[in-house]
Amino acid sequence: MKTSDISGFYKLSVDERLQLVKEFSDLTEEEVSILKKNGSLPIEKADKIIENVITTIELPMGIAVNFRINDRDYLIPMAIEEPSVVAAASNAAKVARKKGGFKAFATDPLMIGEIQVLDVPTPYRAKIELLEEKQRIIEMANTRSRTLSSMNAGAKDIEVEIFENPYRMMIVHLIVDVRDAMGANVINSMCEFIAPEIERITGGRVNLRILSNLTRNRIAYASAVFSKDIIGEEAVNTIIDAYHMAAIDIYRAATNNKGIMNGVDAVLMATMNDWRSAEANAHSYAAVYGYGPLARYEKDKNGDLVGTIEIPIAVGTVGGTTRSIDKARIAMKILGVKDSREFAGVLAAVGLAQNFAALRALATEGIQRGHMELHSRNIAMSVGAVGDEIDRVVARMLEDKDISMTNAKKILDEMRKK
Repeated sequence: MKTSDISGFYKLSVDERLQLVKEFSDLTEEEVSILKKNGSLPIEKADKIIENVITTIELPMGIAVNFRINDRDYLIPMAIEEPSVVAAASNAAKVARKKGGFKAFATDPLMIGEIQVLDVPTPYRAKIELLEEKQRIIEMANTRSRTLSSMNAGAKDIEVEIFENPYRMMIVHLIVDVRDAMGANVINSMCEFIAPEIERITGGRVNLRILSNLTRNRIAYASAVFSKDIIGEEAVNTIIDAYHMAAIDIYRAATNNKGIMNGVDAVLMATMNDWRSAEANAHSYAAVYGYGPLARYEKDKNGDLVGTIEIPIAVGTVGGTTRSIDKARIAMKILGVKDSREFAGVLAAVGLAQNFAALRALATEGIQRGHMELHSRNIAMSVGAVGDEIDRVVARMLEDKDISMTNAKKILDEMRKK
């Protein structure tokens, strides 16, 4: 039986880890060989993805283990340069697993396209006329994607907002079910296509026609119970106190939500989804009613800690670089999600795990101890340590309780003089 509950995964060699992932995700030998390659994105392909290409850049991709979501085990690919993120997610998932893991779900993948209309002579009457023509405009929009229409998806609704101050304008929202796509291209195409008709009906002038990265209708939820018998009753209380600080202090809330996005962004990077969109989306949603934390914590009747997260996520499982870049395609295979809603639920669970791990560290031993121990490897490498020198320099810095570039250089120089 396949399981993501893998103790000591970090102690295995890279090849041993790959073998476990291969068996869990049914990877082929060819896919494993791609994962073993450094610089597996050919420069010729990179030159077709963005402009003015001169080279490619690599990030480490790790696997977060122990995740059980909706009674199914997952291995979570994460690409990130920051130490401790993958380990923290894995540890949090292990704690959650003792109480059944995470429960997660996501709403239908509804996105918003915006059309800005200026110089409307009678905006309130124009709003009524637009809504009277709503079904016909929706049908027009759906001619831009026969694929979505054939899936009973595509444009579903139109909303109209009128603004008087400080700038007078009308904004039309086109609500589109994009299924398993992120949806930007199809929404922009639809908005541009119906813009002349909106001008004709309103008598105004259309300016912007563009999707919104705030997806108030495309929300993912996740929850987990963290046992007081594992983390301790004091930790339960201090984590709740830490959450309360984020709820009233926007400076703490910003850092709290950044920690959530450490996990979400890392999975998006591994699968080549748009992490910039995810950042804009999450922080905008957190600010809708005054900026606050995306995750919340409370105590249940048993005294255990209950964590929940509500986060907008627009993510795709089809199209774009998710499929055209080999490692991203294999990362999606490792993740094993069947559609965008399942993917969004997994991302919400990862974000909650990351937040719990950070708050647990902050509220107990402090975040620097574990983080700096992992960061010490980067410091050792940055002063020139190679091979087994890295572990030896790290061990000495930890023994000295001085994790710094100066001490690392001193230790390395002493080692090489012997």
